[in-house]
Amino acid sequence: MKHILLIFLDGIGLGDDDPANNPFAAANTPTLTALTNGKRWLRGIGKQVSERAVLIPTDPRVGIPGKPQSASGQAMILTGRPVPVLIGEHYGPRPNPPIRALLAEDNFFKQVTARGMSAALLEAYPPRFHDAINSGKRLRSSYQQALFEAGLPLFDEKAIYTGDALAVDWTGEGWRSELGYTDSPVYSPYDAGVKMVELSRRYHFSFFSHWMTDVIGHRGTISDGVRVLELFDEVMRGTLDTWRDEEGLIIVTSDHGNLEDISHTKHTENDVPTVVIGLGKENFTDGLTTLADIVPRMSAYLFS
Repeated sequence: MKHILLIFLDGIGLGDDDPANNPFAAANTPTLTALTNGKRWLRGIGKQVSERAVLIPTDPRVGIPGKPQSASGQAMILTGRPVPVLIGEHYGPRPNPPIRALLAEDNFFKQVTARGMSAALLEAYPPRFHDAINSGKRLRSSYQQALFEAGLPLFDEKAIYTGDALAVDWTGEGWRSELGYTDSPVYSPYDAGVKMVELSRRYHFSFFSHWMTDVIGHRGTISDGVRVLELFDEVMRGTLDTWRDEEGLIIVTSDHGNLEDISHTKHTENDVPTVVIGLGKENFTDGLTTLADIVPRMSAYLFS
């Protein structure tokens, strides 16, 4: 079954070659740099075509002044529309009524299910998160709202225990250390990458969101940033060892810059990296310039 796995890393951009402030310039990430001809994911990297991947610096700004934000950026990734242009601003962190209306009108989860195909968000959330959503005390993020509009479930702790979903930190350590689930599964980063691919094979389209990169960008240290990137590098090692390029496409992208400049707590206006892995990667990335270009290419790839 031809399928797409979209790995969304919240808040990563292409920043300066500054190891004091940019974790991408300081971390040891051999798996990531192997995808980009040995080059670190930094400003000026340009388009990189390697044996397994294509990296395209991607515009999250779409001509709208100000710093790109999570809700409008995520909505662009999942609607294929220049959301900040349509609503007149960058907006976040969670979607306002105009963004929710755009997600309800159309998004890629809805496109997939409308064709009788399968889709899922691969991470699970604890009961208190579901309670906050259901009570109206918390708004869904744009990608969670897109899932909801398609009538698809947001996984809970049962899926963690049955192995049908992963934690947002990949390994599941946070479910034990932060949430008190002393017997919940814990994976090595490598095994989490293997597991993510295995789960993705159940669906035509799967989406995994990792938001800790954005949290660290807002209030973490360079050491925190290095740690999370080195963990992701090991996750990707397991992912790439398991993925067969002929089975589909892996897409790694982000909604805005943040983590790449720890010298402040704000978002950046930098391009974000979009990395595409698998057969068809060259056609997919041809002409891709903004986050709004991803959905039309996913549609052409998956529905043709």
